[in-house]
Amino acid sequence: MYTQGLDQQGKPEGKRDAPESAADLEAFQKRIDAEEKIEAKDWMPAAYRRTLVRQISQHAHSEIIGMQPEGNWLTRAPTLKRKAILLAKVQDEAGHGLYLYGAAETLGVSRDQMVADLLSGKAKYSTIFNYPTLTWADIGTIGWLVDGAAIMNQIPLCRCSYGPYARAMVRICKEESFHQRQGFDIMLVLCRGSGEQKAMAQDALDRWWWPSLMMFGPHDSESKHSAKSMAWKIKRFSNDELRQKFVDATVPQAEFLGLKMPDDDLRYDKKSGHYRFGEIDWQEFHDVIAGNGPCNRQRLEQRTRAQDDGAWVREAACAHAAKHAAKAA
Repeated sequence: MYTQGLDQQGKPEGKRDAPESAADLEAFQKRIDAEEKIEAKDWMPAAYRRTLVRQISQHAHSEIIGMQPEGNWLTRAPTLKRKAILLAKVQDEAGHGLYLYGAAETLGVSRDQMVADLLSGKAKYSTIFNYPTLTWADIGTIGWLVDGAAIMNQIPLCRCSYGPYARAMVRICKEESFHQRQGFDIMLVLCRGSGEQKAMAQDALDRWWWPSLMMFGPHDSESKHSAKSMAWKIKRFSNDELRQKFVDATVPQAEFLGLKMPDDDLRYDKKSGHYRFGEIDWQEFHDVIAGNGPCNRQRLEQRTRAQDDGAWVREAACAHAAKHAAKAA
């Protein structure tokens, strides 16, 4: 084994002279099976590293892009209290992105490169953030459904085999649980309000339900990465398992709110103890991934503009750091 560090450009250094051997891979898998945490300086297969970089960077991008649909309502929240709560939530999402970019950097990829991959379209983010927030009820639905789905997906990541990612997820999940409760509270107030308010809540549920189910990714039989990620214990549950857990948890919540799920095939199966639900429109899912969702272009344009507008701040910070480093030397 060797110690994996980063050079001055943030790229992996200390490469092995020999390619990965069967003994190396077997020893690594034994560590995974023994529930040992893999740390940044430990040896790891190149494919394990690539999988983590792809997943963690995509997660980070989703947190940052996900600020946009909610930030759109900061000036239009119905009360000062709601505005303060939403502002805190958007700030949390920015923090989550920073934690995750930091975790990905330990794998030898620079933050600049990750951002460049996002802006070029090479890297992806969650499809859910390519849908518009048309009413205040959408903000409640995002908290209830989108953050609820995120929690379902992310709690197992607290036991991810890669230590820096797992530790970042502990704090992120605590904050996401607050976000989910905040969203449900908005929906509860709307559903107990006027008929117009409840209709607004129902409309938001109708539009966000199916995209929320798409958040878990394609069926297990069509997922390219799930099997290997589970063998490496990056993931603990398959896409379909997590989707089913989400449906089972969310349908009773909708019934409590007095809302109707937009799925005529939804029914409770007493034998299995699960809710059976209709088939997802996977063509829509693939269209959004391909960049043809309702807000794909808008989201990336806004992120590119923010990157360009903030260039002088990054340059000034680097110059300030260099100046102090020179003085210290």
